[in-house]
Amino acid sequence: MTDLPLPSSDTAEDLTTEGASELGETVHEARLWRDDGWTARVIKNEDDEGWAVAMIKDGEAEPALVGPWTMGRNKKDPKPLDTSAFNTLVKTASEVLRRHEQQLRAQLHKEVRVASVDGNDELDITLDIVPDEDEPYALLTALDTFGEQLAQVQVAANFKLSKASAAAWVENEFRRPG
Repeated sequence: MTDLPLPSSDTAEDLTTEGASELGETVHEARLWRDDGWTARVIKNEDDEGWAVAMIKDGEAEPALVGPWTMGRNKKDPKPLDTSAFNTLVKTASEVLRRHEQQLRAQLHKEVRVASVDGNDELDITLDIVPDEDEPYALLTALDTFGEQLAQVQVAANFKLSKASAAAWVENEFRRPG
């Protein structure tokens, strides 16, 4: 592979549109690679004299991943994108998105297990926060050992789910906590 001089269009503002007339169109260029629902764009690193690569999933406004990019042999221009590098970047960016989704789910979903009123069964009590911009709320749900919903009430988004609060809700016959 040889390093060819590349045109200098290094701004990050046009990451998803330059070089293709339609999103979804396959593009394989030295600094722009669009395929399989992703766009990789090599850009000038604003922090130093090096290069960076931004990975954007189709339909997203922000990059899922921005990282340093390798200099070419002339130590001035970036190394051109290729299939292997693009595939590695897609894998890494996908993992970043997966971790972000897991973290968000962990913040919005809580679960504890408590005994039923008669003490013969265990119940899973879940709290799912709905982050509505105007009126956020949460759903407090009781599930039996088979996953069947026994009760559900709407509570404040800042409701603190703990074993004690869940047990109190069960003992209060699933009435909305006050």
